[in-house]
Amino acid sequence: MRITRRLEFDAGHRIPDHASQCRHLHGHRYAIEITLSGDIIDAAGEAVNGMVMDFGDIKLIARTHVIDRWDHAFLVYRGDSAVVDFLATMPAHKTVVLDTVPTAENLASEAFRILDSCYRDLYGNHLRLERVRLYETPNCWADALRPGE
Repeated sequence: MRITRRLEFDAGHRIPDHASQCRHLHGHRYAIEITLSGDIIDAAGEAVNGMVMDFGDIKLIARTHVIDRWDHAFLVYRGDSAVVDFLATMPAHKTVVLDTVPTAENLASEAFRILDSCYRDLYGNHLRLERVRLYETPNCWADALRPGE
């Protein structure tokens, strides 16, 4: 069985080498979908009975490890030194410095890397993260999939 939880957040970024408008500082209303696989839990009397994982728990983990960190932040590539230096001049500015250019592809991969160890099989139902889909716009997204699949 596969289940998916969708969350949204706002963040700014820029793609420094982009040939068009995305090379400028701008922001997006991102959406992220976390897809997990596992067996349906058969545990009478437990709150998770009949579920792969409680959707509220999926949300809590994603918010704790990714969403709250990235929401209303500027996501900047470490190698984009002019922007890194500029953001450093603003006291208490919420900046997340990344080792890769903050494209949809790289953000989806980074979110997958962060979240993969967070979703643990606590009920013997073979729970695991399968996919992180990151929407940069309603019409453009990237899928980070479990390696080898």
